[in-house]
Amino acid sequence: MSSHAIAIIFPKKYGDALEERPSFSGRIKLTRIEGISLLNSQRLAVLPIDSLDLDSELSTVDSHEYGGEYDALTFGSWSCHVLANGSGADSDIAFRPHDGRLTLTELGKQLPGIMSLVTENFSLDRLQWVRIFSLRDGIMAPHVDFLEWAKAGTRLQIPLRTSEESLHSENDVVYHLRRGEVWKIHTTVPHSACSTSETARLSLCLDFADAEEPVAIRNDIPATEPIRVIERPEPTEAELEELTDSGRTLTPASMRSHFRRFAALHFERRVHALAAFDWYEAAARRSGDADVIEKAQAFRRYCVESRADGETFDW
Repeated sequence: MSSHAIAIIFPKKYGDALEERPSFSGRIKLTRIEGISLLNSQRLAVLPIDSLDLDSELSTVDSHEYGGEYDALTFGSWSCHVLANGSGADSDIAFRPHDGRLTLTELGKQLPGIMSLVTENFSLDRLQWVRIFSLRDGIMAPHVDFLEWAKAGTRLQIPLRTSEESLHSENDVVYHLRRGEVWKIHTTVPHSACSTSETARLSLCLDFADAEEPVAIRNDIPATEPIRVIERPEPTEAELEELTDSGRTLTPASMRSHFRRFAALHFERRVHALAAFDWYEAAARRSGDADVIEKAQAFRRYCVESRADGETFDW
């Protein structure tokens, strides 16, 4: 992946935006609005974490084992580490709503500094999950969260360790979360994350019940920098043709590893996150293999259209 030119601007910029509108089929329908791109995710606050000595605890997370529950959606090195949930089990990492009391896991008990960051700065009334996402030289497939449940929750992310090589995306916008920024991630539209850094980005993820009720945040400090949105050039026809034509060599065995480059181009060129699936399906058709085509279509459905509670995707 090539280096990214970074422009520091406010959440609105000139270009084409895509607005989410529900359709009766359940599939995301996108209506184009000319002239402006909108970032639905919000920077809610900035926390003064530079004064905290978290290095030893972050090293503990670096060495913590991950069971691979989200491997179908991730490429490169991505892992999830749970600090608190409804069961208290380290192995219970796959998100689901619950009515139980928030319970520390064994990992959470080893990270008192990070847990105090949670308890001292956020209301715990609706908090259901405390996790840390680790991403190193990797990428997530564009996806929509909470497809499995009737009601979405509120997901906050606070980077504890990051670099400019670590990026998030939402629809056709790519942006950067700085260390200590508290972001409400708009998870019900296609979004993704990537990092080209060899040092793992560690992001604290807090899941709260109820998507509408604001989360109370304490002890925040004024933001000194505007939101950072990444400017990318348009893809060329030659680039897209080369990408699509790579599908001639696609086989069932190579499909998973092959998808990474389709997801990565969205972070380098100004296109919508869903374009990765359009290109991938077009590439699959060039393979001439019906099983490859069906698998590409099934992966799109799983990531952004419909997914049952507990459903997994088998590459």
